[in-house]
Amino acid sequence: MNLAIFGGTFDPIHTGHLEVARAARREYFLDRILFIPASQPPHKPGRCAASYEHRLEMVRLACAEHPAFVASQLEGPAGDGSRNYTIQTIRRVAAHLSPHDRLFFIIGADAFAEITTWYRWRQVTMEVEFIVVSRPGYTLDESALPPGAMVHWLRSVHSNVSSTEIRRRLENGQSTRGMLPAPVARYISRSHLYRRGRVGARRKAAVQ
Repeated sequence: MNLAIFGGTFDPIHTGHLEVARAARREYFLDRILFIPASQPPHKPGRCAASYEHRLEMVRLACAEHPAFVASQLEGPAGDGSRNYTIQTIRRVAAHLSPHDRLFFIIGADAFAEITTWYRWRQVTMEVEFIVVSRPGYTLDESALPPGAMVHWLRSVHSNVSSTEIRRRLENGQSTRGMLPAPVARYISRSHLYRRGRVGARRKAAVQ
């Protein structure tokens, strides 16, 4: 089996994320992609705009129509308040794989350029194959890649959609047509997320 981890804050998940996942699945014959929302990534300071529960539910909704896409709670908030690191997630997933399976990690070129700042990054590069997504206007110096890392490039995706831009538009009451999966757009509207001055964005969702 070819399995990929696709992590992120997904604040919110958008059509660009799904476009990346579809392209990666097609080009690298992935059987399953785990979408893993992070409760709070160690390398990203500050709080997410929406609660973990809201973000997880949006990922579930976005994945519902794609049998190969699975929403995972592997990086949900820890009971003791400790941080979760990528190497821990990778090893939890790998523990369920056979020696013949391949484990991939989908990551943007901008994030991959900073991988040497991650906790135990050398072990991370040894335990997965990276699918690195090119970013519009961003060039990664391939000579600076971590030694020993197995890297596959995904250059067929040219989406300019970003979660930051979506949040800005929603805060200003502007259209996000085509930027969000329809079920996610409805959920955001119903839950009053990303509205200027509203505390509902961080309120825990009543996820069934």
